[in-house]
Parts: sequence; C-alpha cells; structure tokens
Amino acid sequence: MNKIDTHPIYIEPFHVDFTGRVFLGVLGNHLLNAAGNHSQKRGWGIGALNETRHTWVLSRLSIEMMEMPRNYQHCQIRTWVESVMKLFTNRNFAVEDADGRPLGYARSVWAMIDLETRRPCDLLTLYDGDILNYVVSEEENVCPIEGHGRFRFRDAQLVRTIGTYYSDVDINGHINSIKYIEHILDLFTREQMERGIRRFEIAYKAESYMGDTLSFYLQPVSDTEADVEVRKNSTPDTPGEVVCQAKVRFN
Repeated sequence: MNKIDTHPIYIEPFHVDFTGRVFLGVLGNHLLNAAGNHSQKRGWGIGALNETRHTWVLSRLSIEMMEMPRNYQHCQIRTWVESVMKLFTNRNFAVEDADGRPLGYARSVWAMIDLETRRPCDLLTLYDGDILNYVVSEEENVCPIEGHGRFRFRDAQLVRTIGTYYSDVDINGHINSIKYIEHILDLFTREQMERGIRRFEIAYKAESYMGDTLSFYLQPVSDTEADVEVRKNSTPDTPGEVVCQAKVRFN
C-alpha cells in the first residue's frame, strides 16, 4: 500500500470567512480527516483502536500557508507519517490546489492513549510495531516548514473567559482540538484577520471537558504575531491548569 494518501477537499461558501478564504478551523478539520482516513486504511483508525480501548490524541499542530484555499476551490491534502517514537508520532501534510501546486504545509504530533487510564501507549510495541511500516522519511518526502517552537509567557493578559458546551465536545469526550483554534482566533480584530494568517502553532497540554471554564491570556509579540495561553477553571486565587498554548502569525 502507498505510504502517502491524497485526500480531496472542496471549499464551499459556509467554509469561508468574510475575505472568501477558508476558516483555519475548517482547514484544520480537513487535515484531521485526512489523517484519520490515512490511519483507517492501514488498520490504525479510531474505529479499530476503540475496540482495544485506545485512541489518538493530537499533541502539536503547526500550519503554515502561502495561500489559503478560497470559496468554490477544489484542493487536496497529501499526508504521511514522518517518524515514530516511543510515545509520539510525527505526521506531515501538504495542502495543494487541484493541479498539485503547493498552498501550504502542516506538521503534527500525535500520541495514542489508553481510554481507561488516559495514559500514552508505547507505539513501538503496540500491535507489534506495525505503524513503523508506514513511515516516510524527510528525505523521501519533504515538508519545508519549520518544526514546532517553544512558548514563553511573561506578561500575558487575561482577555476572555468562556464556558464549554455540548458543541465543543468530540468523540473522545473532551473539548475538540479544533474548537480551541476557533476560540483563539476569535480574540483578534477584523483588520488582523483581513491580513490573513501566515502561520498558526498550537500545543495541547491537558484535556478539558464539557462544563469547564476556559480563560484566554494574550501576549502580543509584534505587529504581526501574538501568543495565546488557555487555562481551565481559573479562580481569583489561581490561574488554573494550562490546557493549550498557541502562536498566531499574520501576513
């Protein structure tokens, strides 16, 4: 079986923002669907894993776009596994137009957890290490964007606190990873969004659940860049546990 899959997508009017460019959350969902389809074909999909009480969770995601897909555009996403370590696997993506012209790329890091203990599993031994059969090295297929960076928060300011509800929760029972992206982008102005997003990075640190309160702390870095930290169930006496951290870089 080919180690690289191509997942066709079509950008419909309800997928785009007021600029006519696809919402980053919608693009993120397409990336995750491509990853899920790739895994499912090779026996590593959520349906098969749930039978043995395992599932995938997203740990890091970095998306860098030269050009965002637009309304009514046919595109495709190529995806492949770049490397596998004991507790994490690196998966890459290329977003292309219908002719194969690159529009952008993404890098992601995934862990597999035990649904009972919520602890990470050893990917090198689970199912006899079968996942190693699908690795495509960087030399075989290049993903030319930077790897995941580190976050340093020194003077982030609380800018918004929201509740979490039914529509925020995914099949794993926690707040959906893409929902965090949507909530984070809601912090920025129309003018910033009109410029378009060049790069978005997010690191997931802990799970949150329906009914948790999320607090968003914003730290401007420059005119085109800002960092965001999300904490859950903060009180006046404690900032709460960090759920995720993100960096947004505008054009």
